[in-house]
Amino acid sequence: MKSLRLAGIGAAAALALTACGSTDNNASSGSSPSAMPSSAPMSSSSSGVTTNDQVFGPACSQLPQGSAPGSLDSMGPQPVASAASTNPLLTKLVAAVKATNLVDTLNSQQAITVFAPADPAFTALGDAKFKELAANPNQLAPILQYHVVGKRYDAKGLEQAGTLTSLNAAGGPLKIEGSGENMTVNGAKILCGNIPTKNATVFVIDKVLTPGTNKN
Repeated sequence: MKSLRLAGIGAAAALALTACGSTDNNASSGSSPSAMPSSAPMSSSSSGVTTNDQVFGPACSQLPQGSAPGSLDSMGPQPVASAASTNPLLTKLVAAVKATNLVDTLNSQQAITVFAPADPAFTALGDAKFKELAANPNQLAPILQYHVVGKRYDAKGLEQAGTLTSLNAAGGPLKIEGSGENMTVNGAKILCGNIPTKNATVFVIDKVLTPGTNKN
């Protein structure tokens, strides 16, 4: 994990975004988004690995159904960056990851949690700012690192942890408040949480988290 932190400032600007554990069993079996519960399950997996029926949040219904690219069944067996590349909620995040050459870096991690800003979160930054960051990997990498935790958590595990340290430790802690669909991370709401991928559990959020704004 140390190499991931250091890579963020180099030519390839290493970084990470979203998350699930090291086992390969996750989301290939489970219900489609239409059958998702309205709130996060109360039980917690010590490994942070989730299944399709534990996915929750108002934006989950926007995911493709069945085995189509971007569906839970499709993303589950794939490493996180590859899975995100098919998720219709995360096209701008994927562009940012590609701009910093972080696809292989993210895919090679064993067990991480990724807080993935949805497209409207990046849109709120403005096109000019987004293009500026994409053209400057050394500036973009620390922001992306702040969205990745080097341990895999499900929603209940996040609630129990309360405070997390991201891969950008200098950016300050990530504070988890609330639970289920009322859960927030540094004030950002969970739009679709507990998404399982091969090596990460992903939580789609409604804001881009800013390092240095939650150091208390």
